[in-house]
Order: sequence, then structure tokens, then C-alpha cells
Amino acid sequence: MRAQHTPHFLTAFPVYSSAFLSPTHLVLGGGGGASRTGIKNKLRVYDVGEDRSITLVDELELERGEDAPMSMATHLEAGTLACGVNSPEEQLSNGENENCRVYAFREQRLVLLRTHGTLISGDLDDFQKVTVLSPDGKLLVAAGTNSLQLLSFPSLAPVALAVTTDKEIYDVTFSQNTVVVATTDNLLVYALPAAAEKGSPSKNKKKGKQKAAVLSELELLRTVNPPAAVAGSTGSTFRAARYHPENSEILYTISNTIPARSRTKKAAPRQAFVCKWNTATWTVDKVRKVGDKGLTCFDISPNGNMLAFGSSDYSVALLDANTFAPLLTILKAHEFPPTTLKFNPTSRLLVSGSADNSIRVISVPDSVGKSSWAWFIIILITLLVALLAFAAQQYA
Repeated sequence: MRAQHTPHFLTAFPVYSSAFLSPTHLVLGGGGGASRTGIKNKLRVYDVGEDRSITLVDELELERGEDAPMSMATHLEAGTLACGVNSPEEQLSNGENENCRVYAFREQRLVLLRTHGTLISGDLDDFQKVTVLSPDGKLLVAAGTNSLQLLSFPSLAPVALAVTTDKEIYDVTFSQNTVVVATTDNLLVYALPAAAEKGSPSKNKKKGKQKAAVLSELELLRTVNPPAAVAGSTGSTFRAARYHPENSEILYTISNTIPARSRTKKAAPRQAFVCKWNTATWTVDKVRKVGDKGLTCFDISPNGNMLAFGSSDYSVALLDANTFAPLLTILKAHEFPPTTLKFNPTSRLLVSGSADNSIRVISVPDSVGKSSWAWFIIILITLLVALLAFAAQQYA
């Protein structure tokens, strides 16, 4: 299916993260990183028009020495943004890193509300690579390379003890009762605490003093390995995971295979797969190979009808979330692999960004996302015609 899409080139602004504050307000995070490249690290807010035009609304330049915002999430009703920004190297060397930050979008401007340090590795190269809000907006996960913290939002008070993993963390997704951590090796399914504000400091009414919150470990419910249909003989790595926004018994993952190494043979291409999981049984209901290059980013539309992914072959594509039928593909969306993908709240726009200093705004056609019903009706009509033909033969 042909879709209308418009590229926008942003001078000296490599894009690494994105999110929508409203159906038309898009936040981008990017810059040159902590290295002395001369490219400023910034948060930018754009107004996106129906014609896919963009107008700069606000630009917040981060302090010198701070890192680029590599991940973010927004709370639409509150108009707030959570993102990861490492502190300057001098503070990192002293063990002080206020990496998790919350901003409010007020009167068309971003305003810093509070910060909190969540990275526990002590590695100066570690950064907040995953930032995800729960569906109700009360919990936030901020994850580094091998650790994550569950925080109350927007207070950023810890809700549970930090979780550390042996394998690298790539993504996190919430349901109403669980949080799933996608690592390179497996899916870790944790139970959420009963109360969203469990980790907030409580007050002693008699003495009028605050008591330190007693934090507990998150309960690990299960560990899920990659399906055999994807892993094959050489294995695969999870790259992203998303719960269906309206059905917590459906989880989507994307995986990249690990090519076999050989001194005598050319390495096989790295294949990419999308999987649909039944979380009641933690079995895979559907698998589709979507390319011979690794996938780099992933998103699901807020209405749950479409899956979007970006590939290291520079393309961006859409799938029907139910049937996995291809809906559209933009072969040369960027000059570098896409780093971020985000649907707007109405599922009518999709924005991809890349370190090549560009974004692409894609208008999702009205018919996209309705194809599941279309195919269902076609199949139903075909079956009815076949039954009528069979009945006619019996009475002929």
C-alpha cells in the first residue's frame, strides 16, 4: 500500500529518541552525545501538521558535558516527559548521575521538574537506554545496560529494589499486573507491586517525621526463552517487546538471529522476526520473518492495529498486528538505520528518526489497520460461496 510521507532534515541534530505529548506535539531527543563533537545535546518540541509539516515550538539545550537524551516516554494527560540524560563527566566520576529526568510541557515550553539517579553499575559508559511508563501513568521504569529501577511517577520515588540482569536490557513493557524485561537472552516477567505509590516515603503522623520506605525485590514470575522457530541452531536476541494496548494476553516481540561464525564459509545474513505471544500460556501464536537485516526499533499503534519497525537496511515498515500482513514499506527512509519510531496518540501518524539528522513523518492511510476485518469478511464470503456451491451440487 502506498503511503504519503515527508522527510525533514535537521541541521546538526542526530535523533535518538522521540515521543508525542499530544496528537500534534512531537518531542525529539538527540545531539552529539557526551563526546566533544561540537554538536549540542537538546530536547526539541515540534508541532506536526496534517500535511506532515513540522514547526519548532521549543528547544531546550542541555548543559555542557551532559549526554544526549537516548530514551523517553510521555504522559499525555499530565503533559509530562520522562527521559534519560547522563550528567557531565565530572559528576559521573564522583558517582553523581542524575540521569532520570522529568519535564513538564507548560505554555509551549519544557520545564524541568525533578531528577533522580537510577544507574547502579558505576560504569561511566552506562546510560538510561530504556524509559517506559505504565498504562496508568503511575509507574516508570528507567533501565541501563544491565539494571533497572521501578519508580513512582512523577515523584521518581523508588517502588522496589533495583533489578540487575546478566544479559543486556533492550526493552521493557507493562501490563496492568506485570512488567516484562526484554534482554538479549530472554524475557523476564515480574509481578508489579500492589500499590503504585508503595515506594513513596510515608509520614509518621504522631511524630510528624518521615520514615524511610522499606523496599522489596520485584517477584520474578517466569523466564521466557526465544522460540525455537526463531532461534534455530545459532540462537537469537530479543530487540524489543510490547504488550497489546488493549489486551494484556497478547505480547509482541522482535528478534534478530545470531549468524553462525565460520572461517571457511561466509556468514549467513542476520534475519529478523516478529512474534505474537499468548501470555496466558507463554507460547508463540504467530511468527513472521520480516527481513535479512537486524531490526533496530519497534512500536505498536495506540489502537493496537499496527506494528511498526525500523531495520538496519534503512527501511521502515508497517504490519497488521493481527495477521502480520505487510501494510506498507518505505525502503530508503533514512541514510542511517532508524533509531526511534513512534505513533501519535490517534494512530494516524508515524514518525521515524535517525542519527543521520533526519526524521520522516508518515501519514497512516485510513484503510491501514482495518485490513484484519477486511480479510475476515473476504474469508467469510469465500466460505459462504463454497458452502452454497456444495449445497447446489448436492441437490442438482
